[in-house]
Amino acid sequence: MAFALHPQLEAGCDELGRLGGCRLLLKNNAIFPWLLLVPEVDGIEDLHQLPADQYDEVMTTVRRVSEFVAAYFQPEKLNVACIGNVVRQMHLHIVGRSADDPAWPATVWGFDGKKPYSDEEKHKIRAAARSFLGLP
Repeated sequence: MAFALHPQLEAGCDELGRLGGCRLLLKNNAIFPWLLLVPEVDGIEDLHQLPADQYDEVMTTVRRVSEFVAAYFQPEKLNVACIGNVVRQMHLHIVGRSADDPAWPATVWGFDGKKPYSDEEKHKIRAAARSFLGLP
């Protein structure tokens, strides 16, 4: 069976590309610079369940995407988490945070505000991610 992205992730994000055995997604909420990595695995929900070599590949990819978020969005702080309490498909959040964001210092997970990206903003982020990360 081919890998399928969870419908909730698909509905709330735009795919930027594939990297390190993962789908790279942009959360469609311009309030926070928020990317997700979804390892293309089935039946695994938590990082420790990955085979060691795949774990290493995913963590290297997290580092690369974190470097992109830091360079492009220039947040004060990065939050990286693999939570999955609601959407059980393994995915990792990489979120840029700053003292002036509306959820600071609380988590972004429970923040109700939303501002979709414009098509132009998504295009710029996609182009920057592809250049920085070497995506096709």
